[in-house]
Amino acid sequence: MATDWLGSIVSINCGNSLGVYQGRVSAVDQISQTISLTRPFHNGVKCLVPEVTFRAGDITELKILQIPGPGDSKQSGDLQHTEVGIPGVGCQVGTNQNGTGKLLKKPTSSAPQAIPRRTDMKNQEVVISPQQQQCSKSYMDRHLESLNQSKGFRRRHNSWSSSSRHPNQVTPKKSGLKNGQMKSKDDECFGDDIEEIPDTDFDFEGNLALFDKAAVFEEIDTYERRSGTRSRGTPNERPARYRHDENILESEPVVYRRIVVPQNTNKEFCTDSGLVVPSVSYELHKKVLSVAEKHGLTLERRLEMTGVCASQMALSLLGGPNRLNPKNVHQRPTVALLCGPHVKGAQGISCGRHLSNHDVHVILFLPNFVKMLESITNELNLFSKTQGQQVSSVKDLPDTPVDLVINCLDCHENAFLRDQPWYKAAVDWANQNRAPVLSIDPPMSEMEQGIDAKWSLALGLPLPLGERAGRVYLCDIGIPQKVFQEVGINYHSPFGCKFVIPLHST
Repeated sequence: MATDWLGSIVSINCGNSLGVYQGRVSAVDQISQTISLTRPFHNGVKCLVPEVTFRAGDITELKILQIPGPGDSKQSGDLQHTEVGIPGVGCQVGTNQNGTGKLLKKPTSSAPQAIPRRTDMKNQEVVISPQQQQCSKSYMDRHLESLNQSKGFRRRHNSWSSSSRHPNQVTPKKSGLKNGQMKSKDDECFGDDIEEIPDTDFDFEGNLALFDKAAVFEEIDTYERRSGTRSRGTPNERPARYRHDENILESEPVVYRRIVVPQNTNKEFCTDSGLVVPSVSYELHKKVLSVAEKHGLTLERRLEMTGVCASQMALSLLGGPNRLNPKNVHQRPTVALLCGPHVKGAQGISCGRHLSNHDVHVILFLPNFVKMLESITNELNLFSKTQGQQVSSVKDLPDTPVDLVINCLDCHENAFLRDQPWYKAAVDWANQNRAPVLSIDPPMSEMEQGIDAKWSLALGLPLPLGERAGRVYLCDIGIPQKVFQEVGINYHSPFGCKFVIPLHST
């Protein structure tokens, strides 16, 4: 009886620990209760050993997938499922003594099963019960449906493969003919022998290496040179790119020292573009203003230009358009303006008038004097027409910090003013207030400046200012170029498109 099952293809379920094995029965030992399978598959994967042996105690379930016929060879063929509803496909069957089929148990394992070819079943006589025929019919319906789906997939896959294949690349062999005859649709989809499937994966990387990119580009460049067409360039070459502020055409060398003074000083500044701006002495600066006034640049014009430039710088320091807009009327900035009874003070009053016209709350401090300069009187008359506030005592200044303090207390000549009580009180108030300080036209000596400034604004050309002046800015007050030449200064404007520029120490 045991030899009758030799050559049969069976599926052995050994539980969750060992899994499912499939193969052809090569030996059955009734004494030791063992069964051996040749060319076994473990959970759908071909085993590395040619034969495995199982004990009866390890076997949970055994299914007969194919019974060998009289003409079948026990050593040929691989694991295959039948397509006509043979035992093992959807149902587990056995044979009784009279040879009729017997339904044993429905399979519960989802392990992959082999499918035998239709040609192998032609000469095989298997008795099938009505229950098996019903199982086979449902299997055939499912099989035909999957066959149609795989047929459409193969058509799309073949069309894609043929269109994207490189001439130098190797493609896997397509099985379409066998023994000179066209395979049936089932055999074409499922009939490939397992032995013909290579054990190693297809080497896509090595196959792609057959494409020589450098040779292709060299061939393209050679063709373009011969045909005279525009060269695309090699992949490593990139066209030259220019910044938005860089000229394409070559220009003359840039000269950065465009201002030359007759008396060299130890202090020099430079602009953001690199132009050198030398400092001048107070005597030379006073001479430039005197010559400019002789040619028509009067004090009133100079005060107006200074007030406009200083107010523009102050508005930028206060926040510019982010602070001064109709949506921020509740955040109106406050500026404290400290002025002395001299021309520097008149410059500060002019700046305060322009700030007040731009909706800035200006508090002007100017001590009371019996006699004032005409320039100060004129500026005070204009300032009184604005919404600015004028005070003569330090006690009337705000106790809380303001947004900005503008210092115009110091003077180049009248040093005795520093000993006045109002001057000392104003300096103490400014130093105790936490607001930043902007000085307009500060003096040269650090001893004459009692308030440490964060910014300083110079007029025309800078004076040699010290560290207490803070960051230095330069404003254009409208002095013509020939006025500088008349006093011996070779001058070229460093302002460019602006009226106020920052200066950096060199």
